[in-house]
Amino acid sequence: MAHLGNCILATQPRDTSEGLQLNFQQNISDTMTVLPKLSTGLDVNVRFTGVSDFEYTPECIVFDLLNIPLYHGWLVDPQNPEQVQAVGKLSYNQLVEKIITCKQASDSSLVSEGLVAEQFLESTASQLTFHGLCELTARAREGELGVFFRNNHFSTIIKHQEEGVVWESLHSVDGDSCFCDTDFHLSHAPGREGGPPDPRLQQRQLDQDYMVALSLQQGHGQDPPSLLSDLELARQLQHEEYQQHRPHPPPPHLPHPAQPLPAQAGGRPAGERRQRQRPDLDCTLL
Repeated sequence: MAHLGNCILATQPRDTSEGLQLNFQQNISDTMTVLPKLSTGLDVNVRFTGVSDFEYTPECIVFDLLNIPLYHGWLVDPQNPEQVQAVGKLSYNQLVEKIITCKQASDSSLVSEGLVAEQFLESTASQLTFHGLCELTARAREGELGVFFRNNHFSTIIKHQEEGVVWESLHSVDGDSCFCDTDFHLSHAPGREGGPPDPRLQQRQLDQDYMVALSLQQGHGQDPPSLLSDLELARQLQHEEYQQHRPHPPPPHLPHPAQPLPAQAGGRPAGERRQRQRPDLDCTLL
């Protein structure tokens, strides 16, 4: 608290005009009254129109004097006109009062508007909306430290661009995806385990796939071999892998297109292919 107080006192404006000096002194007085509240929490009142929109209270002076941006992501979606009409430019406290008033109104349109506003608060109880997240990403500057208000807590927030992440795999709906670089190699993203795969292991896997496909083709007496597409071969190999090991169909694993593989001419009992052992590899949509 003493350090924050010293930082605030050091924000003396360069303009020595009497009006600015009086305004600065008043802000300093209000801030010193607010500082003790930092140990227990600050009272802020969000507006649902912008990530930096808060009802001005004495607590906001601390952020203004220290030049620290205060953000939130609790925004109403402009593509939902009913919610926009019901919420408007009201703050959270004003919206709660409006809901109570509308419930007691005799006008059916006001009652409906109050229900829409109440539904908005209930559906966004996490105090973060998708539109708010998009606006927060666009508004925050790279490398800028700020304070993020959500769920009645204040957190430090920073916008950081991860250079090694270009693609995100799309293979699940629960957010358990992988990040890749420009060459589609797994990238070590913040908060996630894993890193780029060993190129030697990748080449060994391709060689194994090639030898298996070649042996399958020779076993059926093909001379000369007829080449199918990599996708068709991959599907055939996947089907045999399923017959031998998998209880349910795995996603397709596509061989590298730079190394064409001879195609398998016909089916073969899964039990005959014993020499091939390969880990399960998932092909994900990027």
